[in-house]
Amino acid sequence: MNELENGGLKRALKVRHVNMIAIGGAIGTGLFVAVGGSLHEAGPGGAMLAYGVIGIMVFFLMTSLGEMSTYMPVTGSFQTYATKFVDPALGFALGWNYWYNWAITVAAELEAGVIVISFWLPDMSHGQEILWSALFLALLFILNYFSVGAYGESEFWFAGVKVLTIIVFLVVGILMIFGIMGGTSPGFSNWTLEDAPFPGGFTAILSIFMIAGFSFQGTELIGVAAGEVEHPEKSIPRAIKTVFLRIILFYIGAILVIGFLLPYNDPNLLHTGVENVSVSPFTLIFHRAGIAAAASVMNAVILTSVLSCGNSGMYASTRMLYSLAMEGKAPAIFKKVNKRGVPVFALILTTIIGMAAFLGSLAGSGAVYVWLVNASGVAGFIAWLGIAISHYKFRKAFVAQGHSLNELKYKAMLFPFGPCLAMILCIIVILGQFYANADFSFLGFIVAYIGAALFLVIYLIYKIVKKTKFIKPEDADLSQGFAVTQR
Repeated sequence: MNELENGGLKRALKVRHVNMIAIGGAIGTGLFVAVGGSLHEAGPGGAMLAYGVIGIMVFFLMTSLGEMSTYMPVTGSFQTYATKFVDPALGFALGWNYWYNWAITVAAELEAGVIVISFWLPDMSHGQEILWSALFLALLFILNYFSVGAYGESEFWFAGVKVLTIIVFLVVGILMIFGIMGGTSPGFSNWTLEDAPFPGGFTAILSIFMIAGFSFQGTELIGVAAGEVEHPEKSIPRAIKTVFLRIILFYIGAILVIGFLLPYNDPNLLHTGVENVSVSPFTLIFHRAGIAAAASVMNAVILTSVLSCGNSGMYASTRMLYSLAMEGKAPAIFKKVNKRGVPVFALILTTIIGMAAFLGSLAGSGAVYVWLVNASGVAGFIAWLGIAISHYKFRKAFVAQGHSLNELKYKAMLFPFGPCLAMILCIIVILGQFYANADFSFLGFIVAYIGAALFLVIYLIYKIVKKTKFIKPEDADLSQGFAVTQR
């Protein structure tokens, strides 16, 4: 049999794979390193409030996505839903926007991986840096090439390391809060220090909304993976419930522990990049608890996080490109799959884009790379906004065409409040980028909104060329989409 054929994807992802894919996408350096900056800016109370509100928004988005993806479990999910229920131009723009976002994320994770390795090998040459990035990229390519099951299994273990680290951190932190480890209990002193628990007021909380949103991005991978999940009508609702509870527990729990043990004005909390692992809040607290080589341990965990995020980026962008090709929005070559159900040409293009962007940054074109990363900055929020709009329109179409809600295998809670709240918060976050960055120059404005502008350009060009129209509820296509074979 020919290695490349158009036989379709395969449902080879199990519930445990889907759980860890979503957790792995949402838990990374944003929690292990950057959460310290959130605490420094908004204090323990402000950070908890911001992450809690965004967490609730993400829950509603996941239930919206869950309702649609259990009814119509297709790879590419929200770009297909936007095409069928809202406007084909919106689906086109969402799909290419999401593919580009994750392809650039792969490049960013290659660079982050080199930075993490430099903790142990500080005198690397440019040649060695390229070699390490090539090794990481080869690993990610191989894990995605063999089968979706290989991707799911690798992501299960990558994410498992992160989950175990957080659980150990929470246990150690609680013991330290009560004075059982690490010396005397700090009590509530850090929550009442100076202007705590809300030192920055509403302005600081608003800026943390952005950071919290970036941290939670990746949870929508449940929808992208819906087309390759075994028994999606059972697996997806279960994954949504468990993933949301775990993510909220991990983020809110970590903020509580750090807020009790470290003062919000600790200068170490200002260091929010992977190159500052030695002053990560996790490292500082593990070190205070007497855990030897805390920085090296956390560096290894962060390396796992980087590989996990890159792995998810490779998978998400490949499947989105496949979905676009299946609907005629990308060249037909990208819908070809091998005998294991992997869209190989889509995977190859994503790999090339990731390596090209990374090499461009090393070759002295760093400014171009920075602009690419900035352009992808709001892509996740745009995708979330698209999910909320698509769900609202889906439910309207479902009822308008005479269907009963009892036909749905999974119903989102509190409709229409859930998707409407998600829409409002996504718009606030997107519009607040410029304000939160506090760079009120023309260049600052361009940097903040280049991603949104790129999305609008793609949308408008497709709409004008194809002369698409907004879809009326009674005309929406509620058919199941393209087929995916069982393993």
